[in-house]
Amino acid sequence: MTHWRHTASIAFLLSLRATAWPYSSFKSTGFQPPKLEIAHTGPTDPGFIFLGPRGAIQPSGQAALIYDNNGNLVYEGPQESVSNFQVQQLNGNDVITFWSGDAVSIGYGYGSVHILDNTYQEIHTVTLTGNFVTPDGSQKNSYIDLHESYITPSNTLLVTVYNVTQHDLTSIGGNSSEWILDGQFYEIDIASNQIIKSWSALDHQDSIPLNSSHQRLSRSAGTQANPYDAYHVNAVSTTNHGYMISLRHMWSGYYLSSDGSVLWQVSGDNGADFRPVGQTNFAWQHDLRVSNETDDSMVLTLFNNANTPTWSEGPSTGVSLAIDLTEKTVTSLRSLNDPSDPIRSVSQGSYQALPDSNGHVFINYGSISKVKEFDGDGNVVFSAAFGTSNTVSSYRGFRYQWSATPFWKPSLNVTRTSSGIVVYMSWNGATDYDSWAVYSASSANSTNNQQISSAKRTGFETSVTLNNVTTAYIQVAALQGSNVLGTSDIVAF
Repeated sequence: MTHWRHTASIAFLLSLRATAWPYSSFKSTGFQPPKLEIAHTGPTDPGFIFLGPRGAIQPSGQAALIYDNNGNLVYEGPQESVSNFQVQQLNGNDVITFWSGDAVSIGYGYGSVHILDNTYQEIHTVTLTGNFVTPDGSQKNSYIDLHESYITPSNTLLVTVYNVTQHDLTSIGGNSSEWILDGQFYEIDIASNQIIKSWSALDHQDSIPLNSSHQRLSRSAGTQANPYDAYHVNAVSTTNHGYMISLRHMWSGYYLSSDGSVLWQVSGDNGADFRPVGQTNFAWQHDLRVSNETDDSMVLTLFNNANTPTWSEGPSTGVSLAIDLTEKTVTSLRSLNDPSDPIRSVSQGSYQALPDSNGHVFINYGSISKVKEFDGDGNVVFSAAFGTSNTVSSYRGFRYQWSATPFWKPSLNVTRTSSGIVVYMSWNGATDYDSWAVYSASSANSTNNQQISSAKRTGFETSVTLNNVTTAYIQVAALQGSNVLGTSDIVAF
């Protein structure tokens, strides 16, 4: 694999000025999410689009966001920095999960993982406390990193942690007491918030030596304020016999036994414990996952960034690899790229094999604010952009089938006109209603209200214009067919 030094420095990237990206605004709520620029070029899998935009967007649009396939907002969560927003299964039920907290400028964070049911009630908040060290020495309410929050089949949660640690770096040209980011993961019992297991990359230097890192020790790194990041752990999940972890700066995935020891390594540079068959290279990867695992083989999928702010290999790709444990080979299965829109993503990203879809894959491009869906033949069937490249990012992005009825009421705004009123209606997060009923009320506490209009649902917010209204109070209801799913408060105007 040939490298070349990118002429753009980190300082140059940070100096980019964001072009104002269009955003939506509504009468019934103060949300201002970024608009999606969408291109449909073929049949897609069903499901909503899950994003967690961060960066140069409206402050009231930085949140966990769900959009429909036409780019209409479906749900906006609390206005905070989020990561890893997705649907998972807990105790056999669909839940949504996301990390929120404070991100460190060099690419990790400290926060908590939130688990919500299909009414958006927060049923669990997972935190991690302990004797961890931060770059500025401050203490945090929770030390969970933004990269991973994976619910296991045992209803535990796997999370990544970046602990600032003093370590001897003489083997790679440093001194004996410099500072390093120890890449760690923890398995936490969701119900009790108790630690079940922990793992540290620094405890496995025999299998993961520092001198195999592609992130070289620079003159400016090695202090507590700017620790050396040799590993950059960014994904961990369970396997049949233990765990699979991704270390971005090692260009490698490591299969761990249940006791945490390294059983084997697959490298995007040279295959490591496997002989490459075909073009199996990858670099600076994210979201490495195992599927179709047997005792003899498995499939690995990952988002191949192939770029950092100072290195470039070529366009970022979605990669699928076959691992043959008997023959000790790694074979290329798929490398997904849009030739009409080559993207170089310097950070973040995800690869989602969509279920029951004849090989469809949903790819999120991380630091480049785009997502694409590919069909089984590698053709792009859907593209969406939600911000200016390298100024807006979403750590991961997914497509999920999701059904939810919020525990809160629909929102309503009534605006007077010269001849009547305009009624604006929305119900944040509701997926299943298809129409609205508008009622007149005789008072703020009326219960015997009269329907005066109806409307089909139109995107996130629906409006109805009414003339010669004789009441001073309005109420609306969200319906699925003739069934009322939710009713607003009565609003005076």
